[in-house]
Amino acid sequence: MSDENVPSEEGAGAVRVAVADDQEVARAGFGALLGTQPDLDVVATAADGAAAIRVCREHRPDVVLMDVRMPVMDGIEATRRITAEPGAPRVLILTTFDLDEHVYDALVAGASGFLLKDVTAERLFDAVRVVAGGEALLAPAVTRRLIGEFARLRPRPPSGTRHVLDALTPRETDVLRLVAEGLTNGEIAARLVVGEETVKTHVSRVLRKLGLRDRVQAVVAAYESGLVLPRTGR
Repeated sequence: MSDENVPSEEGAGAVRVAVADDQEVARAGFGALLGTQPDLDVVATAADGAAAIRVCREHRPDVVLMDVRMPVMDGIEATRRITAEPGAPRVLILTTFDLDEHVYDALVAGASGFLLKDVTAERLFDAVRVVAGGEALLAPAVTRRLIGEFARLRPRPPSGTRHVLDALTPRETDVLRLVAEGLTNGEIAARLVVGEETVKTHVSRVLRKLGLRDRVQAVVAAYESGLVLPRTGR
């Protein structure tokens, strides 16, 4: 498996994945694991953020596993540049530590979620599939860390930011608040006593009206607008 040039061997329809990590063992390990799945196809690897941008432009992956700390260009800046391009892949951040201080920055930069490097094989496979399908990988525990980091960086929302939510109906606002608190669609459905498909429809409308890509951006928007207050969770 040579960096920046890994030919696709799977059939059409497989999720195309790129792995960016400055550690060769990590790149090879993730690549080997993903390669065991018939619906996942590792099309390229990269040893730094600048190389990750190049392979994304050349190989057009659906998902990028992106390490945070890399030489030449770190994973956060690479994520910001990759997700800003048309037809950008989804980015899953790889981190060694559960409380990595860069997680918030990476999510704001455009990542669709993050994974610990000691993730189990099945969790890795599921995460890639979930993100490739257009969903964000943002578990409640991740949301709590995101909230904590947001509170540290911006303890009070700037005045006048709440108006960005004016386009939402009261029910859509309720759904956004619960998304920001880390609830799944099923949990939101139970809380609001509606069907899960109804919740999915509301979430889609919230994202469309606010011009957001996924649930990660929705969480950030909820806190930046002041809809949910970081220090109280309400």
